Amino acid sequence: MYGLVNRAIEDLVTQAYGSDVWERIKHEADVDIDVFVRMEAYPDDISYRLVAAASKVLEQSPDRILGDFGRFWPQYTGREGYGEILDAAGSSLWEFLFNLDELHSRVGLIYPNLQPPSFSCTDVTEQSLELHYYSERAGLAPMVVGLLEGLSLMFDTPVSIERTQCKEEGADHDAFRITKTIRD
Repeated sequence: MYGLVNRAIEDLVTQAYGSDVWERIKHEADVDIDVFVRMEAYPDDISYRLVAAASKVLEQSPDRILGDFGRFWPQYTGREGYGEILDAAGSSLWEFLFNLDELHSRVGLIYPNLQPPSFSCTDVTEQSLELHYYSERAGLAPMVVGLLEGLSLMFDTPVSIERTQCKEEGADHDAFRITKTIRD
């Protein structure tokens, strides 16, 4: 994964818990990199170790860490200079979800070694859709749930999310039923 991902993990942790906790997480993960270079590719193992170490240090499940990271990702990338790319992907949650692969294609022009997941939408109605998530990377579906929650906030579109297919349970990909909810 690119340094941008690891820098986002660092930013999330330092904002919520402080730089001392980030240093403890890096130590626990056996990561001795002082500064992650945003445009540099790092082995995926570093990101996985950081999440595992954050889980241990913060005494939270890895799924919770990944969910928090997913919720954080849209605002982080928007403020790190990718706001125009995000804006170009859509002006509504549904439009944005339909354009996720196109968004990753555009980001791939900046990050040539990018290995993004792939997404598709099916069973689309005005109120719900099924989002299919395909990735070579294992265990990141909780991050997708967090990402969907973060995007729902970004687009001011409250949703409920139900995981309908699970790769860890034998499906060839993960899928999520996303349903717009009515505000009270």
